[in-house]
Amino acid sequence: MTMIEDAHVQQDAAKREGLLRSILVHVEGNTEASGRLQVAVDLARMFDATLMGVGAEMLQTYGDPYGMLGGEWVVQLQSLVEGDLKRAEQTFQAKTSGLRTNWASVEAFPANVMARHARSADLVVAGGAPLGGEGNYRAVLPAELAMQCGRPVLVAPPKPGKFHGRAVIVAWKDTREARRAVADSLPFLKVAEQVVVVECCARDGVADARLNTSDVVQQLRRHGVEAFGKAVATAPERVATELQIAAQEVGADLIVAGAYGHTRLGEWAFGGVTYDLLNAPERFILLSH
Repeated sequence: MTMIEDAHVQQDAAKREGLLRSILVHVEGNTEASGRLQVAVDLARMFDATLMGVGAEMLQTYGDPYGMLGGEWVVQLQSLVEGDLKRAEQTFQAKTSGLRTNWASVEAFPANVMARHARSADLVVAGGAPLGGEGNYRAVLPAELAMQCGRPVLVAPPKPGKFHGRAVIVAWKDTREARRAVADSLPFLKVAEQVVVVECCARDGVADARLNTSDVVQQLRRHGVEAFGKAVATAPERVATELQIAAQEVGADLIVAGAYGHTRLGEWAFGGVTYDLLNAPERFILLSH
């Protein structure tokens, strides 16, 4: 490594120092979840952060109107849960050598456990998958987690690859959730080489969108973030697509967005951009609510 390269490495390390001190991730002992854990490990190394792993799974109960499922069946299910949690811990310990770590293993609904443990985390890493995927007895649904935990949630796509964060798209909408997302994403924005604040709007709203994004850009520059604004006139149903196009143009692997939703009959219901981004995650998404 040359002296110039070494200086750049030291500068990057100095920029990252103190930005994220603790990262929380839900760990499962299966191949499908290994990419998410690797992302959390890479981020912990990048920011010199403590990595907190949680193994959580709930015993899934089944309706038995005819009394055909006996105690032996429950014992087998309990054994499966215990085996899953043990494999999760083994996977975590094997992947996190050399890091500062904490581990917790709990038999409960994963989203609820993660929301509780988020009190001691700066960032939560979740796995993204189509919304019709595995249920909440074993998996953490990222939308539900974002609504509950009060921390930014980094959603990794199903096959995430390595996180770089050199270019970032900020999906702007003049709402509380978007303001929260911008503030929560500062650790990533400060180390990014390019940040683009994008507001999608109707054709008659372009002038206002340019003003809005300009204000956000100025605020980010006060924090040392070199950002640029962009207004895109498009139909509401194309907003997520336009954000993906903007990300493709600058080579961004991260989209920052506010999470918009509400509870309905005990379930989190999402519409619009949040649903579209999570339904088919192509890139990393940082959600705040």
